[in-house]
Amino acid sequence: MLPKEKLDRINVLANKAKTTGLTEAEAKEQSVLRREYLETFRSSMFNTLKGVTIIDPKGNDVTPEKLKKVQGKNELH
Repeated sequence: MLPKEKLDRINVLANKAKTTGLTEAEAKEQSVLRREYLETFRSSMFNTLKGVTIIDPKGNDVTPEKLKKVQGKNELH
């Protein structure tokens, strides 16, 4: 998870962009912070999905094969 200070800064820059506009330095900072946020989010989502098993109403495991392969690579057995 991204530190609260960085999330707050992203929000400050977004609000400023909507109201008065950003300087070139602020726009670059915003871009870097957004990229870092997305990388963190994607990593977190990927780790969450690695622990998911999809079961249909009949009780059958219907987890996609692609996900099963990723899950199999990270087993400790």
